[in-house]
Amino acid sequence: MAVRSNSTIGAHEIEHLRAAGDGAGPDWESIRTFLEVARASSFRTAAARLRMTGHGVARRIEQLEHQIGAMLFTRHRDGVRLTGAGRHLLSCAEQMEEASLGFVRRRGMLAQPLRGEIRIACTEGLGTFWVTPRLLEFARAHPQILVDLCCSMQRPDDLVARAQADLAIQIEQPAPRDLMTRRIGRMHIVPCASKSYIETYGLPKSKQEVDERHRIVLMFADQGKAHDLYNEQYPERSQTGFVAMRTNVSTALYAAIVSGLAVGWLPTYCFAIGASVIPLDLDWVYSFDIWLSYHPDLGSVPRVRRMIDWAIEQFDPQKCPWFRDDFVHPAAFEKHLRKGSPGEIDAAFGRPKTQPPP
Repeated sequence: MAVRSNSTIGAHEIEHLRAAGDGAGPDWESIRTFLEVARASSFRTAAARLRMTGHGVARRIEQLEHQIGAMLFTRHRDGVRLTGAGRHLLSCAEQMEEASLGFVRRRGMLAQPLRGEIRIACTEGLGTFWVTPRLLEFARAHPQILVDLCCSMQRPDDLVARAQADLAIQIEQPAPRDLMTRRIGRMHIVPCASKSYIETYGLPKSKQEVDERHRIVLMFADQGKAHDLYNEQYPERSQTGFVAMRTNVSTALYAAIVSGLAVGWLPTYCFAIGASVIPLDLDWVYSFDIWLSYHPDLGSVPRVRRMIDWAIEQFDPQKCPWFRDDFVHPAAFEKHLRKGSPGEIDAAFGRPKTQPPP
């Protein structure tokens, strides 16, 4: 291999790096050899790591230099050093290595059967009304996976930390632990009422009207923060005579609002799935971030990795505007849903979205 001390790369060498001298692209083994020499700064050490002879390593480097048309190393008493061309190639080679490792990891994941049990801990409302209906497609694609869904308003990340769940979806930021966490969306809560309630008590047109002429229903749970929010809004007001019902689960809250018992707050995604209630335009919205957490050791388990990716997709704000950071009024959802699939609400839930009374 020719030697030179000047490591400065010229414009003509850049062109050589862009177009191989003999038109043949370097193979991965040559690139891998180049990486080992660059990291070891020694042909001998690289050869030992690669279980090759020193002559074999030198020969591969010479072939690589011929292919790209540029010198990659200069020899020195203490080993070899990268030239300017070598440093330029190093970044590309490292990207190739990362892609190769990703391919190997992915191949390993695909080679393992997607079967077994996955335990998901989820906020009760999201688990019941949003996650469960969407599991149909996942179950059809992976019939050998059993999904164990634990819905609760307690902190789901506690179950992940204690290895009682593989991943958690919740509306309160996970506590600092050795967990992988990611904010996957935002949930917006709006005041709602049923058609029968509005026909009986009238349509509230302001917060003051709700305070003076209507009753409300609340859900008090670990993650809902309704107790704190009520005290902020009504620091001096007793709940007796104003709050018609308190509950600790989303299903009971929804049933109370649908039945016409009182005005209550529901997440806007409920209207995307055909909720039989009417959103009230009162500029009275609360928002909660949606968090995903899982133990880092489980991220490489094929079935868990597939479920993590699936969960992130279900809260994609580009596909689901009700999970965007900024509030989108439910009136805009029908156009969004029917744009891609006419009659999606009717087909999926058996009823059209309820419209406000004239």
